[in-house]
Amino acid sequence: MSAVRKRSVKIGGHATSVSLEDGFWDALTMIAEKRGVTIASLIEQIDRDRISTNLSSGIRLFVLCEVRRPEFAGTQKKQMRGPVARSRREI
Repeated sequence: MSAVRKRSVKIGGHATSVSLEDGFWDALTMIAEKRGVTIASLIEQIDRDRISTNLSSGIRLFVLCEVRRPEFAGTQKKQMRGPVARSRREI
């Protein structure tokens, strides 16, 4: 199982931290690269659009929705590790 790591990111002009497992961070990085945006700008979008109570949960839900999309199936699954990679193989 992947350890939860606290990472600092600057969004909306202020620094904040999110606690995510490596697998979720890896998937978030892949999604940002695929969209041609920075991780910070993607997290800022997630923050604006989320309905969950905290940012880390909002990011996890966003990643889950993204990896369930059919077009995600063609991305580099080998780079993913942890629970996201396992859940992707089970879908």
